[in-house]
Amino acid sequence: MTSFTRRIALTAVAAAALASLPALAAEKVNLGVSIPAATHSFMGGINYWANQAKKDLEKEHKDLKITIKTAANAPEQANQLQDLSTVTKINALVVFPFESAALTKPVAQVKAKGAYVTVVDRGLTDTSAQDAYVAGDNTAFGRIPAEYIAKQLGGKGNVVALRGIATTLDNERMDAFNAVLKNHPDIKLLDAKYANWNRDDAFKVTQDYLTRFKQIDAIWAADDDMAVGVLKAIEQAKRDDIKIVFGGAGAKGMVKTIMDGKDKRIGADVSYSPKFIYDAIKLTAEARLKGEKLPATTIIPSVLITKENAKDFYHPNSPF
Repeated sequence: MTSFTRRIALTAVAAAALASLPALAAEKVNLGVSIPAATHSFMGGINYWANQAKKDLEKEHKDLKITIKTAANAPEQANQLQDLSTVTKINALVVFPFESAALTKPVAQVKAKGAYVTVVDRGLTDTSAQDAYVAGDNTAFGRIPAEYIAKQLGGKGNVVALRGIATTLDNERMDAFNAVLKNHPDIKLLDAKYANWNRDDAFKVTQDYLTRFKQIDAIWAADDDMAVGVLKAIEQAKRDDIKIVFGGAGAKGMVKTIMDGKDKRIGADVSYSPKFIYDAIKLTAEARLKGEKLPATTIIPSVLITKENAKDFYHPNSPF
């Protein structure tokens, strides 16, 4: 082999070696974020934390650009996903689906064009359309209130529950709540009805409970918005038998009530903060900047919020 031929061969080997290195290590990340519009307080929190992530992460990483799109319904979100892929030309996507079934195909199309896809909270009907899934801990969301109520009641009393919307997510929460109560046979679950994570529906459901049951010791509202409706119904009925109202998700108003000790019925909450969209964006962006992948599933822990740790969950600038 001549020296010229040898140089050509070495160059080819070096080029091949470079091609085998992680391709994204030095590439820019053009990240699209697709979320529902701020139609209620929890989604207001999702929008707030998504924009906080854009502000913080673009400042920290010069090779990162984040584009946020909000949609009022599933068809609009599907159209926005197509625009993010073909017009904005994203190479990574964080999506909080408006609806699981309706968004599965549009998300799959974005992935098919080469974007890395992280799905948040509401899953898809076909998980092959995603690379990673990030969500809160729905089992803990149901287990922690049941454990708190059982302890506060000394293992004896009457309880009613308000469920969210009929989804797998709500089933996980209710199953976990019931599993704890099975260990406390002297606690009776009088009824559990859907109130759609809505304070007006919660008000009506609680009115029904207060009419039907003369003694209620604790109400699991399963959402802080619903807990507001529950408290209004109790106040209107002038009932003083309810010792505990347990909401959920760590809304700032409820956390502030716990911090200040203003209502003895509200001594605790369980975290399920919309901040998990911030975590999902940060995890995805920083992994892709390194040319890495996320674990297939990442669960953000739900924990008991009490007066002792409430300040860690209080975000006064968030709408939620």
